[in-house]
Amino acid sequence: MIFFQKNIKNLCFLFVLLLAIGIFFRFVNIDKKVYWGDETYTSLRISGYKWAEYSQIFDGKEYGIEDIQKYQRIKPETDLTDTLESLAVEDPHHPPLYYILGRFWVQWFGNSVAVRRSLSALISLLAFPCTYWLCLELFQSPLTGGIATVLMAVSPFHLLYAQEVREFSLWTVTILLSSAALLRAMRRQTKLSWGIYSITLALGFYTFLFSVLVGIGHGIYVFTIEKFRLNKRFFAYSVASIAGLILFSPWLFVVIENLSRIQTTNADKTSRVPFAYLMKTWALNLTHIFFDIQFGYHDPFNVQFGYDDSLSYLILATVILVGYAIYFLCRHTPKEVWLFILTLIGVTALALMLPDVIIGGTRSINARYLIPCYLGIQLAVADLLTNKVFATFVKIQQRKFWQLVMVILISGSVLSCVLISQAETWWSKYSDYYDAQIAHIVNEAERPLVIIDNPWRVLPLSYSLDSNVRLHVTPTPDSVPIISEGFSDIFIYNSYRGRSEQFRETITNSYGGHLELIYKAELTFKNREISLWKLKNSREGERFR
Repeated sequence: MIFFQKNIKNLCFLFVLLLAIGIFFRFVNIDKKVYWGDETYTSLRISGYKWAEYSQIFDGKEYGIEDIQKYQRIKPETDLTDTLESLAVEDPHHPPLYYILGRFWVQWFGNSVAVRRSLSALISLLAFPCTYWLCLELFQSPLTGGIATVLMAVSPFHLLYAQEVREFSLWTVTILLSSAALLRAMRRQTKLSWGIYSITLALGFYTFLFSVLVGIGHGIYVFTIEKFRLNKRFFAYSVASIAGLILFSPWLFVVIENLSRIQTTNADKTSRVPFAYLMKTWALNLTHIFFDIQFGYHDPFNVQFGYDDSLSYLILATVILVGYAIYFLCRHTPKEVWLFILTLIGVTALALMLPDVIIGGTRSINARYLIPCYLGIQLAVADLLTNKVFATFVKIQQRKFWQLVMVILISGSVLSCVLISQAETWWSKYSDYYDAQIAHIVNEAERPLVIIDNPWRVLPLSYSLDSNVRLHVTPTPDSVPIISEGFSDIFIYNSYRGRSEQFRETITNSYGGHLELIYKAELTFKNREISLWKLKNSREGERFR
């Protein structure tokens, strides 16, 4: 294929500028957003604590912010084995690689939110060269590699997970790395190249268990390319894959021994939701690869839109673009190219979406689980733009149209990054999305007490509260909190529907007066709500003890 050479210097400058913008947004205001529940979970594990130790605060006493957050700091008497034991015993479905890196990172550089998140941000930068390398192996096109790397750099979706204390930026890197290593090994056919693939595959397994789906996709690709023959290349792939599994076997045994715990932990993802809801959420999450202006919806659980508003038009246009990119890929690239991308997209998508549709579940609406699909889609779009914008055989009018599409895609992504960088919260915080607003209300009080009905809500909320706020966690809905004197305001923070009503009734029966609703947010498909209430006109003698 012949590409335009007239403005190659300007094009290189533009690519470098966009990469710099992507790097900049990964670090600007990195500590500004809500530190949500999954991040506090990561910090709990990195620090080597178990749930049993953290649950000591559910004793009917009041605690300050520092008392709560001590479970987010590494205990001096612990070491790396405590982190590994905490994961193995209570959350084996989270492999330890990111948590090991996180523990060393915090030990070396400190424990602030900015420091914790900077590890993910730095790791996410490795996705740039990995994307470029994968494109060279797949398309043999530096230009496609440049466009794909730019799309990765300014993608609002990848920005969000580059600023979270979670393993998903590392997972992105391992997916790209193992995919590029596989193509290189198939091309070079050396023991060293297959050995490198084994290591990258094991790194993926040690990062996130859904890497198994990526490995299965690789196997389908190799077997199909080799025309279902058990030849030398397929044998080399099989040996390399088995070697990767052997490297992962220590943690694999941990997973097998704790399957029942894993099923219990993920039981909340098996509830059935309407198919229309699944479809809408899939489409919205797909749009977030390129556009995420959080426009037209404010509830991250409430994806109710019609095709008559601007958000729906944007989603529809993105779905059409992605569909056409995949169609163009299959029509105009060799089988070795389109089959690789389809397996990267299809295996993970089908493995998560089909069970949700057939037996019920919400696994597939968690956008972070579909990262392999989104990477494949970005590769397809990059190939489409390369051929439509820079190939000489494209007609002038078509080229101008696709130039406009490319400008809109990149501009929309950059605009999304600008908005994300200035926000206190975003849809990716899920039910903790509302903590910033709740904290603003509580922080206005002179000396407030917040009584919370859910232990997991305490840690994320504590990061948004001022140091003078006191917290009380109720172990059961019928527990009567003993409230000491001196508080200017008493707030009740609820996150369950039935349990919260019972708890509020306990409060009013014990202290009299009434509860005034200050803030409320509905979590649509989970049939839950987040609400903040204020205790007013209580009986003084019984209110303070």
